Amino acid sequence: MTQSGPTPGESPGQRIVAAVLRSVLRLTLGRTFRAGLPVETQRRRLRQVTRLTLPPRGSTFEAATCGGVSGEWIRARGSRAEPLTILYLHGGGYCTGSPLTHRAITGHLAVACAARVFVADYRLAPEHPHPAAVEDAVAACRGLLEEGVAAGDLVIAGDSAGGGLSVATALRLRELGLPQPRALVLFSPWVDLTLAGLGPLPPGEVMLTLPWVRECAAAYLAGQDPRGPLASPVGADLRGLPSTLVQVGTDELLLPDARRLHQRLGEAGVTVRLEEYPARWHVFQASAGVLADADRALESVARFLRETARG
Repeated sequence: MTQSGPTPGESPGQRIVAAVLRSVLRLTLGRTFRAGLPVETQRRRLRQVTRLTLPPRGSTFEAATCGGVSGEWIRARGSRAEPLTILYLHGGGYCTGSPLTHRAITGHLAVACAARVFVADYRLAPEHPHPAAVEDAVAACRGLLEEGVAAGDLVIAGDSAGGGLSVATALRLRELGLPQPRALVLFSPWVDLTLAGLGPLPPGEVMLTLPWVRECAAAYLAGQDPRGPLASPVGADLRGLPSTLVQVGTDELLLPDARRLHQRLGEAGVTVRLEEYPARWHVFQASAGVLADADRALESVARFLRETARG
């Protein structure tokens, strides 16, 4: 099933908000995710930029370890024990990012879905190439199950590289004979490290470039075959995966990946929904609380998860 996001007829105020956000992201993250820039510099700049973002006041953050993987728990402040647990895998090209850099999106996700969210601080390349990230994600998932989280109350979500990692984690769980989560939620997923199908940079892309994506893929693979199913899950046997929601903006480099994954999941008999948001950039959901489309996207996630709970 393919759905478009909100119609382009947004309010004048939101058009101004979107224009300002686009300019800020181009000046900050566009200069951070740059080929040839040392990875430590990229990580430092990303931490500095994301300190300017504001997670929702209704969420709390607590450092924790799950399955031997460090990370943090995020909960909606004042809520009772939530029946829904989300394992969140952050983006950053497998080379940058952390629970701290993604609080703007994970905090809003916890509040919107009335869920508790564990954000895994999985190992990054180039220090820890593939399959280290998959191993850590699976270990965190095992830890949640061992702590008593029912598979039917568990969702795996992620953005960009974390979206691809979410699919790879579900595939690895299947290989190990472990139960599948209730659902997958993928924001602008990067699911093909061969970079096949990625065309010219869309004029509206504010964050990613093909040279940077290529550099991250090389660092993560460290000479391994990019066609491997846990590296590029869009080419894997996707049968038996859980219901999946894919959200993507139409102004981003990875739009073809999202569309191909949607097609491949459908062909494999997986219940899948693709939501495309016109004139929106890579992982625009991180602007929740400011951008109306981001708020609507997370509300759609909450509805989708309620639907999967009803079966």
